Amino acid sequence: MIRGSDEVRAWLGGHVLQRVAGPQGPRGRERIFVAEGERWFGEDRPIRRVHADAAMFVGGLRALLLQSLHPLAMAGVAGHSDFRRDPWGRLQRTSFFLAATTFGPAEEAERAVARVRGVHRQVRGVAPDGRPYAAGDPHLLRWVHIAEVDSFLAAFQRYGGGEPLDADERDAYIADAAVVAEKLGVIDPPRTEAELVEALRTFRPELAGTPEARAAARYLLLQAPLPLMARPPYGALASAAVGLMPAWTRWPLRLPYLPAAEATIGRLAGHGIVSTIRWATRPAPAAPGTDPDR
Repeated sequence: MIRGSDEVRAWLGGHVLQRVAGPQGPRGRERIFVAEGERWFGEDRPIRRVHADAAMFVGGLRALLLQSLHPLAMAGVAGHSDFRRDPWGRLQRTSFFLAATTFGPAEEAERAVARVRGVHRQVRGVAPDGRPYAAGDPHLLRWVHIAEVDSFLAAFQRYGGGEPLDADERDAYIADAAVVAEKLGVIDPPRTEAELVEALRTFRPELAGTPEARAAARYLLLQAPLPLMARPPYGALASAAVGLMPAWTRWPLRLPYLPAAEATIGRLAGHGIVSTIRWATRPAPAAPGTDPDR
């Protein structure tokens, strides 16, 4: 019975990690987690706790939905991203960046930042409303950053393993994330929860549910390329992400808003799928009588 459980976990965990890390996952893991060198963040920092948790699957999806509400950010994604042709490739690049900057040696983190800034320099154009955009614009970078931080934090607070972060830890997480944001070109990113709330409030007048944003939301929630057996668990992740979206975002993106269902069925499904991913991707326990360090 135990062996069967371990085999199921290995099979499921392998499939999840293959989607997230791609075929280069083992080599990337060595470069990030095994390589020697000083890190940007110590092992006791909240950013490590948040970014290591399976709740990031929910937070990442929420971040994409929230980011799409800025017409210029969405125009850049629609015009230059390959998220429809290769959504898993985009996920793998994003997950590698987060892992490298959170857990990797400083040199690897700096290389990851340099790659992203190089891509940003090439992303520029004109939005459907006639306004020019550039991915390296510090103002747009600020929006992308605060949407990510707010989403990762919200997902961890609701679905993370262990105790939620207290007020001081939430401020510390936001301050940790600001270190990476400044490396990417964000000017004066929020460093406390109060500053994050104010930054979100300040962006509200700029946000809108464009046709491109609504199309992206439909794709992310309903049309992602997945095998049939993966659709139910992905649906639970999608429901959990939508359930974390602020109420004011629902109509612009045409997202359902069923508070009673989200408070019960949605949360149970979200906890269930996040717990399953956490169980599947944690390291297998060492066999009795063996040395785990050998």
